[in-house]
Amino acid sequence: MRTPLIAGNWKMNMTVQQAGAFADELLKNNLKEGVEAAICAPFIDLPVLAGKFKETDIKVGAQNVYFEKSGAFTGEISAPMLRELGMHYVITGHSERRELFGETDNDVNKKSRAVLEAGMTPIICVGETEEERESGQYTAKVAGQVTAALEGISPESAGGLVIAYEPIWAIGTGKSATSDDADAMCRSIRSEVEKLYDKNTADRVRILYGGSVKPATIEELMSKSDVDGALVGGASLKPEDYTALIAGAAQ
Repeated sequence: MRTPLIAGNWKMNMTVQQAGAFADELLKNNLKEGVEAAICAPFIDLPVLAGKFKETDIKVGAQNVYFEKSGAFTGEISAPMLRELGMHYVITGHSERRELFGETDNDVNKKSRAVLEAGMTPIICVGETEEERESGQYTAKVAGQVTAALEGISPESAGGLVIAYEPIWAIGTGKSATSDDADAMCRSIRSEVEKLYDKNTADRVRILYGGSVKPATIEELMSKSDVDGALVGGASLKPEDYTALIAGAAQ
């Protein structure tokens, strides 16, 4: 019912030349069918990726956006600008944006709504710190992030978006939640969406897991009923690893 999604998040990696070389290599590989592939890259890489993948099923996304359409916001990029580039996805609320750049739940909501208004799909990131996990506050923390992010978003729009559960303690650390832990949190998020809307909307939402996902762990992760894919950092930087992730998700 829900098409699996493997979304790469390159973070601040890959020059334009490197992005083009990655795309050329990836296009030589036979990506398994039945899994949606997306690469979310730095702004400067987006035009070359959009061009390389134009005649393919591989989607391209941005890692951030500003919620205003235009104006005196030096250094920012708007949703209409990204849409014109052919973007399909935009990551909003990544923990690095929240933790390092001070983004609030309100910022994440405004950015997500701007993405939807421009005709793209937000990948809304939520997740807890290690302290919140150990103190048992993680379920409430994530539920609060989900509720805040979806404020003012219609059921029709909500059903089509993507939510990525990324425990902050597992991002880039080599640590990873067990597949059962990931499934339980994805189920909890789906339950929260159902409370906010209805079961039909909750059943449509795709919920990804992110946090040190690797080709060796993707198959077990994808065997879980409420995990619909992965938001992948380091393992999305090599064409062979990314191809292996798609293959694992297709099993």
